[in-house]
Amino acid sequence: MRYGASGADGHRRGRDRRAVMIEGSAGRDGFTGQAPGVVVIGGGIAGLAAATVLAERGAHVTLYERQDSLGGRLAGWPTTLADGTTATMSRGFHAFFRQYYNLRGLLRRVDPGLDSLTKLPDYPLRHSAGMYDSFARVPRTPPLSAVGFVALSPTFGWRDLARMDPRAALPLLDVRVPDVYERFDDVSAHDFLTRIRFPAAARHLAFEVFSRSFFADPRELSAAELVLMFHIYFLGSSEGLLFDVPDEPFPQALWDPLGRYLEGHGVRVRTGSAVESVTPADDGGLYVTANGRTVRHDAVVLALDTGGLRNLVTASPELGDADWRARVGTLRNAPAFLVSRLWLDRPVAADRPGFLGTSGYGPLDNISVLNRWEGEAARWARRNHGSVVELHAYAVAPGADRDVVQAAAIEQLHHVYPEAGEAGIVDVRHEWRADCPLFPVGGYRSRPGVRTPHPSVVLAGDLVRTDLPVALMERAATSGFLAANALLERWNVRGQTLWTVPPTGRSALLRGLAALGAG
Repeated sequence: MRYGASGADGHRRGRDRRAVMIEGSAGRDGFTGQAPGVVVIGGGIAGLAAATVLAERGAHVTLYERQDSLGGRLAGWPTTLADGTTATMSRGFHAFFRQYYNLRGLLRRVDPGLDSLTKLPDYPLRHSAGMYDSFARVPRTPPLSAVGFVALSPTFGWRDLARMDPRAALPLLDVRVPDVYERFDDVSAHDFLTRIRFPAAARHLAFEVFSRSFFADPRELSAAELVLMFHIYFLGSSEGLLFDVPDEPFPQALWDPLGRYLEGHGVRVRTGSAVESVTPADDGGLYVTANGRTVRHDAVVLALDTGGLRNLVTASPELGDADWRARVGTLRNAPAFLVSRLWLDRPVAADRPGFLGTSGYGPLDNISVLNRWEGEAARWARRNHGSVVELHAYAVAPGADRDVVQAAAIEQLHHVYPEAGEAGIVDVRHEWRADCPLFPVGGYRSRPGVRTPHPSVVLAGDLVRTDLPVALMERAATSGFLAANALLERWNVRGQTLWTVPPTGRSALLRGLAALGAG
């Protein structure tokens, strides 16, 4: 991997001018003659990214996805509502932040102008005590972004700033990857914020945004991930915390077109097919068993979620070595979370935002009014003079009564948007999941990376260690490209160019201040 100033794609479209390009390995533009056969296991973002690059270079790719559709944790499926109409249900709202350079590069394969994404004007946050924060007015150019947030946020006061421990907070000004993990992985996000005496109100409204993004309690989440997120959104880029959302459900807007793109490049897409085991062959290839049939391939990309990866490794006793298998075995899932979607028979107030982060409202972590930005929901709302509202509750306590949590989330919706309490519920769907990776305190050292002990087997997914300043969906896309590049390098074929926010602080002044805290 090489850092450079200009990329194979020839432009910086849609990226911060300070974004860093990481060149893939040099080599042939594609395979000539007989191309290798590669199996990609997992049809989420990471698997789709890996399959795309490999297929574009001419490899013979077979993509297995155990679910009936592509998208992984962003998949969607049809459901019939009580009024007889068909709607697309999913695991809920996801923010496509503008720092997701590699994910956006993947989507541009089928949507060059990213016309399927709609900009939301703000990332508003509301606390039950009456505090309200907004990121729309915050300057987006570092370091004014961080200074502007402090100056404009009603949750910060001069007394709060005076109480903070500036020396403990200085490392936020010069985040370096992967050094940030060496310094802060052994501390929880909660303890780190306590150490710097971050104002409680601002902690709830601002930094808990990042914890919630990982579906984790701040007491369990590594502070390194929290600090990295601060770098990505405040000091490493000028896109800020504003984001886009798909203007139709995930399958129609994103994955169906990308699936057709892959098939157009010869990829054999096998949805509804689970891989049962992977066994190394004596000649360096691998035997992959799926649907009771075993076929030899030249390489494998493991792009599974945490539980799926652990299960497949357990079922493949010859895969990897003891240390690698143990590292995979330590991977944990974040706590369960709830997505509740309600189809209401009347609209919510016209000034309600498309997305609202909440704090202090029991289990309720955010509210989306889908008909503000999703076409399918908007059409249903117009026909029925109603609205489509989605609620999220993250990091639900183990053993919690799910019916009680569901009812409490809806009750809190009525506190936040009282008019929703007067509406009738035409239908409702509650989706419970517990399959997101947990990044616990001290977990970074044992987290597996893209490469494995077997040179023809690579990992991809948001659970994978990349040593780059990426997270969440962008980590999934980036790791998928890195996995493809690792295989292409072996075959002397050109890799995919990547982009990230700078892996170190971009302000010389702030780097100098941060050095005072390290001294």
